[in-house]
Amino acid sequence: MIATLVGMVSLTSACSSSNTPSVSNTDSVNSTATGKPDPKGPGWQSDTSPITFDWYMNFSWFTHKWGDDLTTQNITKKTGVNVNLIVPAGNENEKMQTMIASGKLPDFITLNVTDDAVKKMVDGKLVLPLNELSEQYEPYFMNNLDPGKVNWFKEADGNLYGYPSDSQTPQDYVKNPVPRATKQTFIVRKDMYEALGKPDMRTPEGFLNALIAAKEKFPEVDGQPLIPLNFHDFNEKGNYTFDDILPNFLAIPHQKDGKLYDRSTDPEYMRWMKTFRKANELGLIAKDVFIDKRPQVEEKTIQGRYFAMLYAVADIEAQNRHVYLKDPNKIYIAIDGPANSKMAEPTLPGPDVSGWTLTLISKDVKDKKRAIQFLSYLASDEGQRDLCLGVKGVTYDTIDGKDQFLEEYLNNPKEGVKYGAKYLFPMVMDTNMWLKWAPKDPEPYLTNYNWSRGTSKVHNFSEFKQLQPQGNSPEGIISTKAQQLWGKTLPKMLLSKSDAEMEEIFAKFLKDREKLGYDKVVSYQQAKYEKNKKQLGIQ
Repeated sequence: MIATLVGMVSLTSACSSSNTPSVSNTDSVNSTATGKPDPKGPGWQSDTSPITFDWYMNFSWFTHKWGDDLTTQNITKKTGVNVNLIVPAGNENEKMQTMIASGKLPDFITLNVTDDAVKKMVDGKLVLPLNELSEQYEPYFMNNLDPGKVNWFKEADGNLYGYPSDSQTPQDYVKNPVPRATKQTFIVRKDMYEALGKPDMRTPEGFLNALIAAKEKFPEVDGQPLIPLNFHDFNEKGNYTFDDILPNFLAIPHQKDGKLYDRSTDPEYMRWMKTFRKANELGLIAKDVFIDKRPQVEEKTIQGRYFAMLYAVADIEAQNRHVYLKDPNKIYIAIDGPANSKMAEPTLPGPDVSGWTLTLISKDVKDKKRAIQFLSYLASDEGQRDLCLGVKGVTYDTIDGKDQFLEEYLNNPKEGVKYGAKYLFPMVMDTNMWLKWAPKDPEPYLTNYNWSRGTSKVHNFSEFKQLQPQGNSPEGIISTKAQQLWGKTLPKMLLSKSDAEMEEIFAKFLKDREKLGYDKVVSYQQAKYEKNKKQLGIQ
């Protein structure tokens, strides 16, 4: 879903306020006889005069600029709204906390749905309730939101502060039973994998043997050492590969008999952690893997430096496209990866109700009415069509009564960034609508999704989302300390000199975590899990 990443936006310069003057809140042309906004019609059409909003994206890897492509140019021309995108130049958490501490935020803020900063902004009254903005300026917005999602995201005060992207409820799976895919994959470089005879890598033995064979047969890539195995980047709280992707590939349950299950304590998990420890001992995990961040991974993916990755394939989609355009045989393809001892099928996540990001409107927004109307437009059928499909007659058209991408556009991946579309800007991406427009035959570098699409591998795990306590609550403080403890423990386990040493390190982690009072976190999570099930109507 993320296309080629280009350019960088400086936080220092981007955070400066726009010189565009505020636009007066004139009554909408879509209004009733009493002068109130019409709840049945979009209000953005009432005022399309030029205005620029500052929009902060809390992702340092996101480098697109609004207006560099035909899609966003078309949106600005239609609505009058220009967007000054701001991204942090360094550590996202530090930049977000600095802005919160200052008490002044850009007009729009988009960040990960699980980010602790969401609660801090809400509790600090730094963001505005979307439902109140909608009631005053744009009732069309709330009237067209999914009640299930509203109930999921509203805060304790009953207000809705954030609009989600990539959110699908369990009911969405029933209402729209199209084949869904997961982003979590085990991918290998196609030409190398085939040259090795397509080895089975589901068992620890087969996994290690394939990595060894790859290193022996392909010691270098364009004069640089091959990196046989790669993961997501390590951070202070752990690693997405080991914390989520690996347990899912091993089909480790999230709960047993109605009680949440600590998946890291499962014997299957430790069996494969020892496999990765052995891989490091054999020199199959480069030191780079422990220090590289996403930009370095993207660069090395384009270079073809990796043989295998346990990775979210969406995060290298753009890089895989670059590889494909240069040499289709060198793209990364999804195959069956690590499995448990019973060789059970993995249980991988499809889209869920929590989605990916939340977008909020700051209390300092320069024009409340235009802001909620613009968000309402982006979230509407029309706005989603403009964001996803792009410009009619250029990237898509209505063919046989259905809006769909033009073949000329699909077959011209080199021009992807020029045209935009396909949610190049994913802040309010609605994947339910994407399902209506997704091309039947994806480009060759996107076929990784077909590995899981429509299979029993894909599940909706909504009830297990947002279980972590946030903020400065006692449970939240303990949870943060426990996560930071795990962030320090995980690399030590992988770098340990023996299986026995790894077990000792993990046992110490469990004891130290217990001393923190982790049982309070477990109790909180269990109560939240049961509340989630009730909210989602799950028995």
